[in-house]
Order: sequence, then structure tokens, then C-alpha cells
Amino acid sequence: MDSHKFFAHIRTGADLSFSSFPAIQSLPNPISSIDCLKFNPTSSPNSPFTDYIDPQTHTAFRDSHDPTTENLPLDYSSYPQLCSSPTTFLQNLNRSQLMKRVLLQLESDLMRPEEGTMSAAPPPINDIKWLLTACARALDEKKLSDFDRLVDHARGLVSITGNPIQRLGAYMIEGLVARKEASGSNIYRALRCNEPTGKDLLSYMHILYEICPYLKFGYEAANGAIAEACRNDDRIHIIDFQIAQGGQWITLLQALAARPSGPPHVRITGIDDPVSRHARGDGLAAVGKRLAAISERFKIQVEFHPVPVYASLITIDMLGVRPGESLAVNFPLQLHHTPDESVDVKNPRDGLLRLVKSMSPKVVTLVEQESNTNTAPFFPRFKEALDYYSAMFESLDVVLARDRKERINVEQHCLARDLVNVIACEGKERVERHEMLGKWKSRFNMAGFQQYPLSSYVNSVLKGLLKCYSEHYTIVEKDGAMLLGWKERNLISTSAWH
Repeated sequence: MDSHKFFAHIRTGADLSFSSFPAIQSLPNPISSIDCLKFNPTSSPNSPFTDYIDPQTHTAFRDSHDPTTENLPLDYSSYPQLCSSPTTFLQNLNRSQLMKRVLLQLESDLMRPEEGTMSAAPPPINDIKWLLTACARALDEKKLSDFDRLVDHARGLVSITGNPIQRLGAYMIEGLVARKEASGSNIYRALRCNEPTGKDLLSYMHILYEICPYLKFGYEAANGAIAEACRNDDRIHIIDFQIAQGGQWITLLQALAARPSGPPHVRITGIDDPVSRHARGDGLAAVGKRLAAISERFKIQVEFHPVPVYASLITIDMLGVRPGESLAVNFPLQLHHTPDESVDVKNPRDGLLRLVKSMSPKVVTLVEQESNTNTAPFFPRFKEALDYYSAMFESLDVVLARDRKERINVEQHCLARDLVNVIACEGKERVERHEMLGKWKSRFNMAGFQQYPLSSYVNSVLKGLLKCYSEHYTIVEKDGAMLLGWKERNLISTSAWH
């Protein structure tokens, strides 16, 4: 089955500017020489009144006894341009008028602060982004009284039901306070993606998947790579390192079931990452039931193999790899949870990639947040998180009303949960350790992988579907991978390897 057929199933889902001049430190002597001033705007890039002219020789001179003498910082554009030559100009302009103008200009210049000491504009104290950054800087510099004062002011500007930056600000403030009080881990554990009560069986993470096209399309691009790599195979084994609810596989299984040569036998190994297990509510058994229902509906054999173990503790024996199966491995927003060398000297992150490589998979797919929060110190990490989640929260504004309970739940239990961990936690307790596509490429290459280019057809279909959401959603093709984002900010990267 090629990607054209696979994506047939996806479609059905659907004043003037002046130069600054140096401040005057002292004035040349004698001031009476002003009547012999040569008016030549081109004599200096800094000032039209560069030199004083000796009235007898018409040559320039300076006060050689005063090393601090500077060019007069006068703006010639404010003077009457009465004629083209300096001689005609002085003949037509009354000397006393010129003297008055020059003295007024000098008085103004002398009242200015010296260069480098210009008075700064008052801080934009009601600008939430500026205020959040000021809070983080105060905390980073251990200026706790300043931090408390800034936080008290910020709390009056933010709201979980306000505009995107107000909503984000509410959670970032709590993350900063949690960092100060060393309570970040407790908040992270409390803000679990629990399943909603009532008839709605979708978890908050699944709601996020449905309303955020960059998540959905990232997964679909990964599915497309698997479909192409295994298009002629009768037995397919998919190892999913973060199975969640299994929803990623619906479109792929539907497409495989419609294959002209007949549906293959599909085995899915779902690994239970305890960090995200609460996105399912009742555990891996619920995933098995959902996949069984899909199997029955589309008339395709689907076997489910649950593995309730941390990804970093996985061994080959746990995965049940069988001869004769085409192996596909999927890392969906999971690999950044696996500790790397900055946390554990054993480097489980790279070790996991080497383990996967040893199984000789046909294709490995990676979907990750395009953010750099792994090894960065606190303050630059905070600024990166502010930029990343600002785009994320803003993008939700076009798909769900601000007062919708679903949106508040998604933002609180999923996005804010990750955000608090990035801001408030350190060491092993900081499990949200995102890396940029370039870093992932380095890791995969070191493990022996080569890139498996995503289909240009896949990208073109997704670009078309993206237009149904908002013109501000973006898809960028880069070095065989795909970046999905909001406006100028890339949010999700999808790549494939073999």
C-alpha cells in the first residue's frame, strides 16, 4: 500500500530619523569664532558642525589643549536651508539669529545625559510577557523580595479564562512559585491527564490531539512512513513506545484493511510509560479493547501485546520480536521522557536507540516537540518555554472558545503540567526534556540510523488539510523531516529512520 492510498483515508477525516551624536564635554575657544563657522553637512557623519574655521586662513582648527573637545552635535536638518553654499547661507542669515540658534542647541545638548547613560524607558509593567520574564530573572538571581513583588502584581493580570497570554501567564506564575518553594514535582504529579467523568470517554490528551492539527498531522506523517515501508508485507509488528489510547493507529489499520492484496496481520506492542499512563484512565486493558473493536470493524487481524514497563527499562525479550515480521518502531512524544547523559551517566536515551537499532527495524518514526529544554540553565529554559507555549496557547484560541471547559481542562492538565515540570523541576524530577530536530538527528546517527525521507505526497496532503484549520498553522519541510507549527514558531517535528 503506497502513501497515496493511505492518505485517501485521512482526507475523509478532515517625523525624520536622526543620528545620535556624542555629548559635548567642552567647547572650543573662542566662541566668537562662530561667525566664521563653515556650514558643511558632509564633513562628518556625526555632525554638520565638525570644524571651526580660522577667519584669516579659512582652515580648520580645534582646541589642541583640550583632549575632550568633541564635534558639536548639532542637527543641521533643523536649520534653514536657504541656499546651497555656506557663504550665501551666512550672508542671508542674521548673525544674531544664528548665535541664538546655536546657543539654544548647545543648551539642549548639555542637558542630555552622556552617551551610555540615557534614561531607560519605564518598564512595561503591565506587559505580561515582560513581567513573567522579570519574575524569572529575579528568581534566577535570588532576588526574592523583587520576585514576590512582581508575582503579586502579575497575579492581577492573568486568568485561566482570559486571552492566550493571560492563560499561559497564570500557569507560568504557579510554576515559578513552585520552583521557589521546591514543590514542582508535587504539582506535576497532581496535574495528571485524568479521564473526564461522565459519558465522555476521551482523555484530555486525546482532546488535545483532536483539536491541535500539529499533533494529529505529526502522527499521520509517521503513519505514512510506516505504510510506505511495510506496503508489501503480510505480517507487521509495530512497537509503540507510548501507546496512550491507541488512537494513532485507527487510520493506518483502516488503510491496511483496504489493501488490494488483502489485509496483513498486525501485531501492536504497546509500552506503558508510567509518566503518561493516566491519559488512559483504566490502563492498557482499555487500549486492547479499543484495538479489538477496530479489528472487528475493519476486518483486519490485530494482536495487542501490552508491556507495562518504563521505556528506559525495556529489553528485547520484553518486546516479543518474531522472525518473518516487518518491524516498525514508533516514538510519539515519548523519547524526551527517557533520561539522557545529563541526568544518568548510563545515558538511557541513547541506549534505547541502540537497542532499537539492534532489532533491524524497517522504519523508526519520531514525533517530538520542537523545543530546547533539556540541558539549558533555568533562565534561558524559561524563555524558551515562554516562547514555545505562547504559540501553543495562541493556536488553541482559533479552535475552542475561551470559556469551553474542555479547553481549560486540556490547558491545565496537559500543557500546564508539562510546563510546570520544565520550569519548576531539576535533576531526575525534570522529566520533560525536549530537544530540537538537529539534536535528535545527531542521536539517531550515532546509534547507526540513516534518515528515511518522508513522502512529498504525504506533506502535500497534510498542507492541504491544514488549510481547514487556520492560515497561521504551518508546515515546513526540512532535510527530509517535517516541522509543524504556529506562525513563525515550529512546535512539532516528525522524522523517520532506518
